Amino acid sequence: MNTPAHTAKVFTTGRSQAVRLPKAFRFDTDEVTIEKVGSAVILRPKHEDDAVWAARVQSLLAGFEGMPDEIERDRQPAVDDIESLD
Repeated sequence: MNTPAHTAKVFTTGRSQAVRLPKAFRFDTDEVTIEKVGSAVILRPKHEDDAVWAARVQSLLAGFEGMPDEIERDRQPAVDDIESLD
């Protein structure tokens, strides 16, 4: 669902820049994620699920610690090692 473009006020609070969001763009959360794509700034609600997901990924990656960076593969036989069917 797209909402028509609105104009928002940019202001400074302390040493930070802030944007006053119009009612149609308000979030029902305490935190948002922020991403810059080209000249656009994208805000998305931050859900606790993001933190849970990140913790699971970290736990999974920790399981790979101590493993070699590369796994040795079985050597392919050289052409001379293959018996001829003739």
